Amino acid sequence: MEFIVQKIGMSRTVSVPAIPVTLLKVLDTKVCDVLENGDAIVAYANGKKFNKCIEGQQKKFNLSKEFNRFATIEVANAEAGDIDLTPLTTAKLLRSTFTSKGRGFAGVVKRWNFAGGRASHGHRMGRRTGSIGNAEWPGRVMRGKKMPGHYGHCTVSVRNDVVSFDAETGILVVKGSISGPNGGLGKIKVAK
Repeated sequence: MEFIVQKIGMSRTVSVPAIPVTLLKVLDTKVCDVLENGDAIVAYANGKKFNKCIEGQQKKFNLSKEFNRFATIEVANAEAGDIDLTPLTTAKLLRSTFTSKGRGFAGVVKRWNFAGGRASHGHRMGRRTGSIGNAEWPGRVMRGKKMPGHYGHCTVSVRNDVVSFDAETGILVVKGSISGPNGGLGKIKVAK
């Protein structure tokens, strides 16, 4: 079973020793249509304005104005209606999928943790890559060479242990960190 969640942020438990935890808010989700393969079309609210296409979908599935985004996820429901949260009350392990923070174009020191050159005696190495090619053989830059380039903004999946889940508020507390900014949307799947 999958759920659409929003990352609230990180905290820690009050127990000794303290455990670093991430707080996730399970979004209000309506199951619009259950497909034959077990997946379902769901509608959820993410606070952004919606366009004419979304208005047409809302009329089709008889949704109110706050549900302005659609996705296809695996659900426990057999029919349309509110999403069933009972699998989260007994879950021990989750697989969360979020988009990591985008850092734009980054050099090799930031992107690959290169050391860079020394900072003394007037050399020009600084935070540069250094030599990247080979001499006579193979005479080209090998595929997969660690170079400057786009860093971040990619899909990251991690497994986390469930610390607690409050069904009334929809707050899920998981052990460890999860990629992405606070307020970012992602999916969680019950793994165990």
